[in-house]
Amino acid sequence: MFNLTQYGIEVDNIIRNAAPAKLYQHALAYEPEAAIADSGALMVRSGEKTGRSPKDKRIVWHEDSADDIWWGNINIAVDDHTFAINRERALDYLNTLERLYVVDGFAGWDEEERMKVRIVCTRPYHALFMHNMLIRPTDAQLANFGDPDFVIFNGGQFPANRHTTGMTSKTSVDISFEDAEAVILGTEYAGEMKKGVFTVMNYLMPKKGVLSMHCSANEGDAGDVSLFFGLSGTGKTTLSADPERQLIGDDEHCWTDRGVFNIEGGCYAKAIDLSAENEPEIYNAIRFGTVLENVVYDTHTHGVDFSDTSLTQNTRAAYPIEFIDNAKIPCVGGHPSNVILLTADAFGVLPPVSKLTPEQAMYHFISGYTAKVAGTEMGVTEPQATFSACFGAAFMVWHPSKYAELLAEKMEAHGATAWLVNTGWTGGAYGTGSRIKLKYTRAIIDAIHDGSLDSVETVTDPIFGFAVPTSCPNVPSELLIPKNTWADKAAYDAQANKLAQLFNKNFAPYTAGSNDAIIAASPRELA
Repeated sequence: MFNLTQYGIEVDNIIRNAAPAKLYQHALAYEPEAAIADSGALMVRSGEKTGRSPKDKRIVWHEDSADDIWWGNINIAVDDHTFAINRERALDYLNTLERLYVVDGFAGWDEEERMKVRIVCTRPYHALFMHNMLIRPTDAQLANFGDPDFVIFNGGQFPANRHTTGMTSKTSVDISFEDAEAVILGTEYAGEMKKGVFTVMNYLMPKKGVLSMHCSANEGDAGDVSLFFGLSGTGKTTLSADPERQLIGDDEHCWTDRGVFNIEGGCYAKAIDLSAENEPEIYNAIRFGTVLENVVYDTHTHGVDFSDTSLTQNTRAAYPIEFIDNAKIPCVGGHPSNVILLTADAFGVLPPVSKLTPEQAMYHFISGYTAKVAGTEMGVTEPQATFSACFGAAFMVWHPSKYAELLAEKMEAHGATAWLVNTGWTGGAYGTGSRIKLKYTRAIIDAIHDGSLDSVETVTDPIFGFAVPTSCPNVPSELLIPKNTWADKAAYDAQANKLAQLFNKNFAPYTAGSNDAIIAASPRELA
């Protein structure tokens, strides 16, 4: 009989690596708001938290790893005594329950780099979620799984003690690299487990010269691989799910001396405004075995209203990667030919596509820019710039320069070309202009892949300095030069200067760790 006594957990009823059908049965029996959608997906609620809690994430300070970690607002230190208190609190709670769920799986499709992960959780929904997101072992692999390399104790239904040293709320997500464990308290949002695994890989992989990346990846018929970096809402998942290319993965990858591999066994797609017309690959993946988080549905038909964000704008679908018809299994590929940096520029300044020099690629990779639109928060009346180093600062453990240097080395060694693709606004900022149509962005990506943009005429952007193509198949030429789409050219110049200032202000803390060529790639304000 499988047990968890080695961790001090004495619960007898341990349900290990249950099949989705059994987890459905348990969810309907034990989770009061669980329901089955008309598509067959399992609909669940994550409780009070409908997104990650980055301000409540802690990493144990230890002399063996302290010099490696980028301490600050992203990686907040906690002492080992506090970690032990939170661990004990989670275990005490787990020991009060009638049943627990265990998911044993792998992180990393490259067998030379993969990590064995164990999830101990309380909710069938969490078990099904991680069944989808980890790489699922075969029966033989599970029988010989042995001791895991990393364990997550998810006691998220029980709060942290706010009076414990270093706690700022009832939520706490604590990671100890030395103990190879993580503890979750006070949040039932399943994404904390997924990103906890990614954080660990982001620490371990660079120590071995492997670049861990918050990006999606796909592969063409000729074996050409493209990476898509981008923050939430920029199109990372949507654009990588291409019917003409095989999907390697939608969110987390590593680049080794052998090529790229997906860290995960599934996809975690945003479901807001999902439709069969705009995102058919993702829409068709929502079926039996998929987890739908915090969606609103018709209580009679159980049809999902993907446009309803009354619970949260962060509605999500988690499904095994093989639910994407053209997924590449195993999820590995060769060295990337194209590195595509995605941004949704709500200022309406950046071109729909630009070709970057290696130095510009490093600058924009470290910057990790996108923009929030006006009206999403009280008092916000104009676009708000958002910068997240390496397009995923919340999950980066080392200083951003570590990841940037690895990316530069690998791009140079394997001849990858870098592009900046704006999926945001044109003809003016948000509220005046319009969002660039998805069909045009897809046409741009197609042109990158088939080589159409390699030899077209370009002009140099006077502020950002990158090469902007003046033509692209199936894209109106007037769309490619953003200033031409603005009725008020002076207003464009002022907006572009404003964005340049925001870039330069954000990059200032990184200049000490960047060489002169990268610093020279900074935007220049117009006179």
